[in-house]
Amino acid sequence: MKLKKQQLETLFNALHEQEQMNGAICVAEQGEILYQGVFGYGDLTSKRKLTLESVFELASLSKPFTAVAIMLLKEQGRLAYDDFIERWLPDFPYPGITVRHLLNHTSGLPDYMDLFQEHWDHTQIAMNEDVLNLLMEHKPERYFLPNEQWEYSNTGYVLLALLVERISGLSFAEYMDTYLFRPLGMLNSRVYNRRYSNVKISGYAYGYVYDAITGEYVLPEQLLETQYVIYLDGIQGDGTVNSTVGDLLKFDQALYSDTILSEETLKQAFTPVQLNNGETYDYGFGWILEKNAEKGTTVSHSGGWPGYATLMIRYIDESKTIIYLSNMEQDYESEQSIIAAVQHILFDQPFEIPERPAKRRAVQVDPKIYERYTGSYLLSDGRTARVTVEQDRLYLQADRQMRLELYPSSEVRFFLRSLPVEVEFVVDTPAKASKFIVYEEDGTEDHAIRAE
Repeated sequence: MKLKKQQLETLFNALHEQEQMNGAICVAEQGEILYQGVFGYGDLTSKRKLTLESVFELASLSKPFTAVAIMLLKEQGRLAYDDFIERWLPDFPYPGITVRHLLNHTSGLPDYMDLFQEHWDHTQIAMNEDVLNLLMEHKPERYFLPNEQWEYSNTGYVLLALLVERISGLSFAEYMDTYLFRPLGMLNSRVYNRRYSNVKISGYAYGYVYDAITGEYVLPEQLLETQYVIYLDGIQGDGTVNSTVGDLLKFDQALYSDTILSEETLKQAFTPVQLNNGETYDYGFGWILEKNAEKGTTVSHSGGWPGYATLMIRYIDESKTIIYLSNMEQDYESEQSIIAAVQHILFDQPFEIPERPAKRRAVQVDPKIYERYTGSYLLSDGRTARVTVEQDRLYLQADRQMRLELYPSSEVRFFLRSLPVEVEFVVDTPAKASKFIVYEEDGTEDHAIRAE
């Protein structure tokens, strides 16, 4: 253990010196902390540094907590996994969906973020009831019938939080605090909607995104691409659990015993979903599942929201844990390289210190040229992608995806802020582009042909 601790210190000291780490890390084995550290700032304006007590937005790492809330209600005899959700949500326009379908992402429900981008007053902060109301008002087509496929669904976990409220009579935040956080001694954890509540947490880790135009880190509400964090701030269940590395380790350890849930309940939570056709998918109740000859059974979840990247990996056969909380947007591949290095150390393998990638800066182009790129395009998988312009900025949105800004590296080639993807427009006539090509980091290409 001493060697592992030294190697982890070497890794994170080097990452800190290269300015690749702004956040907190905790690595544990057999319930004992091998290494924990915190680096960088919780507030760039005041230069307030992060501490081990700094509270981070967990983003989708909240989903295991939402799932636990449902499992607690099941153990209390207040619901069954195969109950239909219209039992508590009358007139819900998508019949046949059960609690189990919501837990393991097999509901086929449409994504709520698209609904709010198109149909919501962006000067207002939405709440969970608003998600339900928009679904009932607009009734967008479901992606598939229940349990026919697996597709990650933030909408499903918002509805689970609503079920917690309808069944318990408490707010989601109150239920989590009463039945989970306080019983486990997670006293720094809470369901927290910073912009909606206007409550300030001492030592809070504000999340920052990279502006490829200025080359500076800014709050997401200052960047047009990510301003949706304001009007979606009141929504809970798919995110908005806030916590510290220390509290997350308490949660991790509680899941090795019947402190909070019975052994039988946890066994179900870590069982892969079985689809109607008999195929299985490695997702349980709020956990991604993996079996590996070297690492044994692994349950994990990550989270990503503008300004935050979070991850908890639990190697439950080996009783090893990695908790990673970052509040400054980094390149996706860099984060993966950091976690890979930690894994190698934890399992006594050679590791490499990731090199710091160069931050890309957009070049200046005349925004008038963007009009030749706007329109709808057909991707090779049958989805439609729309290219739009707003306030002289170019955006790309594929079906079932968030809108992303395209930053120019030339008049025809563009990059994304945090993903290793480039887009090149093919212009056959001065008026309109005929297609665009998506270049992935692994060398693969996807051609999208103009549909209008």
